[in-house]
Parts: sequence; C-alpha cells; structure tokens
Amino acid sequence: MRRPFGDASRQVRFGHGDPCPQYAGLQGPDTGEWAGRTLDEVAAEDPAAVRSWLTDPDYAPPGGESVTALIARVGAALAALPTGTHRAVVDQAVVRAAVVSALELPAAAFWRLDVRPDTVTSLTGRLGRWNLQLGQPVGK
Repeated sequence: MRRPFGDASRQVRFGHGDPCPQYAGLQGPDTGEWAGRTLDEVAAEDPAAVRSWLTDPDYAPPGGESVTALIARVGAALAALPTGTHRAVVDQAVVRAAVVSALELPAAAFWRLDVRPDTVTSLTGRLGRWNLQLGQPVGK
C-alpha cells in the first residue's frame, strides 16, 4: 500500500496556523489537536482521521479547520485586498487554497496541487478574474 506523502514530508510537523503579517486571512491552516505532531504520529493513532482529512475536504482535524474552510478563508482574504500589488510569504497550504479559490476549482483539487518550497506563485487580475503564474524562483 502506498502511503500518502514521501517519507520526509511525513516527518514535518503540522503547523499552528502561523500568522501572515499584514494579511490576517492568509495565516497557515489551523490543524487543531494535530499541531506540533507529524503525519506519522497522527496516522499511527488515528489512521481513519488521516484518510478522511486527505479525501474529504469538509473533514477537519479535531479542533481545527477543514480544507473547505481554509479555501473559503483564503478566498475571502484575496477578495478583500485593495487594488495594487501585494506580496506575502505564506504556508504551502495557503498557496494551494488561494489557487483553488482564485481559479474556482473544486475543493478536492487542493491535494492535487504541489507547491515547491522557495518559489513564487503569482495571482494577478482584477474584478474577481484571476490569472495564475506558478513556480518562479524567489528573487526573479
């Protein structure tokens, strides 16, 4: 059976909803009781919960937010931005949520988007119409 995520990814600890200075709606996902634990730790304790989290966008970790809620929160933050250029350093999950929201993709697409570390994802547009540019190296 193939395990979700690579071995290295499974050892990264769930975040604590780290803030995004100047953009409150773009803070990292709230992983509730899973925060500070690795995917392997959570999966060993409750494999059904991890399976639900990876397959059901409406499932929320205990005390946390669902992928659907994350997408809605990030989408609302994008919609509220004033006209102009905005730059924010955000969690990879926030990039996924922003892309899903901006392009009006189904929530299930969230887990199908890979966001490379140390790259820039750009959303440009106005009046609710977004264009997407992926994977530019930082500093270009």
